[in-house]
Amino acid sequence: MSFADTFKALADPVRREILIMLKKGSMTAGDIGQHFDMTGATISYHLSQLKKADLVRETRQKNFIIYELNTSVFEEALVWLSQFKGEKSNENKD
Repeated sequence: MSFADTFKALADPVRREILIMLKKGSMTAGDIGQHFDMTGATISYHLSQLKKADLVRETRQKNFIIYELNTSVFEEALVWLSQFKGEKSNENKD
């Protein structure tokens, strides 16, 4: 996983909406596409960007590809981001 890919994927509002939808449970590309006014090819592009960032996983079930969140990437990003919170530095004190 690359943080650059992660943040690039998260920068797009459509991809963020897809992630919110997948938070509720696994879905097929067709199910995801029904929530948007865009072509299947565009949905496929967004899903490929999310897969590239390892934010979603896909599994094949019969004739369908099922997409689900990969929560471990979110956890890694949160751990990384958490280093920026907390107490202020004491560098300016005597």
